[in-house]
Amino acid sequence: MVVATYHCERAWLGGDRAVADVVVEVDGERIRTVRPGVPRAPPDAIRLPGLTLPGFANAHSHAFHRALRGRTQRGTGSFWTWRRQMYEVAATLDPDTYFRLARATFGEMVLAGVSAVGEFQYLHHGPGGRRYDDPNAMGEALIAAAADAGLRITLLDTCYLRGGPGVELDPVQERFSDGDASSWVGRVSDLRAAPGVRIGAAVHSVRAVDPADIAVVAGWARETRMPLHAHVSEQPAENDQVLAAHGATPVEVLHRAGALDDRFTAVHATQLTPVDIGLLGAAQCSCCICPTTERDLADGIGPTIALRDAGCRLTLGSDSHAVIDPLEEARAIELDERLASQQRGRHDATALLRMATEHGHASLGWPDAGCIEPGYRADLTTVALDSVRTAGASIDDAVAGVVFAATASDLRHVVVGGRVVVRDGQHTAMDVAAELRTVLA
Repeated sequence: MVVATYHCERAWLGGDRAVADVVVEVDGERIRTVRPGVPRAPPDAIRLPGLTLPGFANAHSHAFHRALRGRTQRGTGSFWTWRRQMYEVAATLDPDTYFRLARATFGEMVLAGVSAVGEFQYLHHGPGGRRYDDPNAMGEALIAAAADAGLRITLLDTCYLRGGPGVELDPVQERFSDGDASSWVGRVSDLRAAPGVRIGAAVHSVRAVDPADIAVVAGWARETRMPLHAHVSEQPAENDQVLAAHGATPVEVLHRAGALDDRFTAVHATQLTPVDIGLLGAAQCSCCICPTTERDLADGIGPTIALRDAGCRLTLGSDSHAVIDPLEEARAIELDERLASQQRGRHDATALLRMATEHGHASLGWPDAGCIEPGYRADLTTVALDSVRTAGASIDDAVAGVVFAATASDLRHVVVGGRVVVRDGQHTAMDVAAELRTVLA
């Protein structure tokens, strides 16, 4: 039984051009049929003027970082000075306040066309490491927030045990730690997948988890066939500390611990050696690039061409939420590469969209999402072609026009798993701006 029929003025079906007059029939959470070249909309069809894309995947998020936007820009500093301010926010949250902040943050993502988020969650316990009555209260708050906001979530429950190689945790970091990897396994094993929910694993970083504990986390992910993510070589200081402690780069340590395979995602992957790139590519890993965060924190420009050519799949994340805009993340991959190489056209618009959709969903354990094809999850994101940013662009090249000019403000209609969550640019369940104002006050 067809639940809804959409008539897309134009739709991206995976090629290098938008296809005109596409009818998409949705049955429950899935796409039933896709029929291009139907100029007259069926009588019961919902018209989607503009360019319709698959829903975006935000493959790397820390929801509580949204509280930092606009509050960390004064003065000079580095990633490490920013981190002190981030820890001040982390120290204030409990399950109730985190639910409210995450719900509003996820609502902002939905307005930007995101249909699935990978939430890299390490804020597990109360102040001083005190356990809540439900040891997974913070993770469950995030799962509930995603459901209320209307998007799917992969909760990447994160193992975080050290303040650095051989360094004890500081008082704020005690909230992040389960004590050892075996205790992490015991806690995370009580989390349950559900419709719209995947439970994945994460190693915060090689700085924060010793090699033997990385092997335990990787083993759990392998046995459960769940995604495994890790922050990797975001900063030169991280590499220096790991080299001094282990005589190897973070990627080499992860490789020796058995973490690298086609379900592994290296987040940031900014400061890599050629050997690192070869190891990630040989294992067919994903690499999640977070350009708006990496430029905000002065991390550097990652070697995206070398990673792609080595065999890695590139995905995108908004990470610290300095901006929540998948289109901005996508074009930044190419524009940053232009700055680094002084050449244009290294990543074309089609490749950038695949990073934002198909590759991102697969890295989060949703391989049946990210394409407008029969059998795939019914995630549709429609971008206006008549806004002040997109008006006048060539209709024949609407895909490139949207990728390189449109913003989240141009999103008009979003369907997640067959359910309309944004209509005419407005969230159907909440006033996102009002909720952000209230919770951030």
